[in-house]
Amino acid sequence: MTKGFDDEEVTRRKPGTFAWLRRSFLTGLVVIAPIGLTLWLIWTVAGWVDSWVLPFVPIWLRPDQYVGLNVRGIGVLVFLIFTVLVGWMAKGIIGKSLIRWGEGIVHNLPVVRSVYKGLKQIAETVFAQTETSFDTACLVEYPRKGIWAIAFISTSAKGEIDKKIDHDSDKTAIFLPTTPNPTSGFLLFVPKSDVIELDMTVEDAAKLVISAGLVYPDGAQALPTPIGEVRPPASRSGTG
Repeated sequence: MTKGFDDEEVTRRKPGTFAWLRRSFLTGLVVIAPIGLTLWLIWTVAGWVDSWVLPFVPIWLRPDQYVGLNVRGIGVLVFLIFTVLVGWMAKGIIGKSLIRWGEGIVHNLPVVRSVYKGLKQIAETVFAQTETSFDTACLVEYPRKGIWAIAFISTSAKGEIDKKIDHDSDKTAIFLPTTPNPTSGFLLFVPKSDVIELDMTVEDAAKLVISAGLVYPDGAQALPTPIGEVRPPASRSGTG
């Protein structure tokens, strides 16, 4: 007796042992790889810092002289303590006077002066705790109309740049990062009306850029709102 189409039982082929092992291996790799790479990076950086700092540490202060083992991370600890002490001293009157005296000597050296100024600007930009860091992610049409890219709002355009740009509305400076390396990119000055703020955090936007769109922020995101606009609450309609 022939069964009808509705009564036909569809049997699914069970995955073989090799397929199960393959999926388990890939799942384990996804779990282990980030942890392993993070530990390896910490271990490598700690060893690199130790190689630079430990030669300046007296032998009697090194724990390997007493336990007989190479304890990695001592140089990092010494570097952190030394940096905190230098920062604490630099905030005082004596420390500021020494810094001004040292910078006065450096500024009289032609080549060293240029290198020092460039490194100081980079350090102040990366490590200084100021309110000028990126705090808002946005969308901007780039490289042409109809194509949108993720960027980060920097600050409002000021001075000569604000005056030279022939546009009636306010201008803002944004940083447009590249994928997958967000440390490089473009500085753009655009009208604020052409910028759409995003509700996602800067960290989530950076993940989206680095992963080339593969890692999307968790949770539902609200629709982007242009700068200066307040989105009205959604109206609720229903049957009485």
